[in-house]
Amino acid sequence: MSVESLLVFLLVGGVAGWLAGLLVKGGGYGILGNIVIGIVGAVIGGSVFNSLGIYAGGIIGSIATATAGAILLLFVVRLIKRL
Repeated sequence: MSVESLLVFLLVGGVAGWLAGLLVKGGGYGILGNIVIGIVGAVIGGSVFNSLGIYAGGIIGSIATATAGAILLLFVVRLIKRL
């Protein structure tokens, strides 16, 4: 993976984590936490969307997919924290 690809991946993860933190009540874990949640969310969102046959291209599609996965991840984390 090139440095440019890594930077784009981190940027998409950061934006997705930040958006998920805004959209989910009580979300947000700081910049590093948001990047981690966004990156993990990108993997989750990509897997779920691929399973459903939904393909989003480009940077906007990547951010939307990662944000959807990050929101799903935040809901799961909150459910686990309640237990």
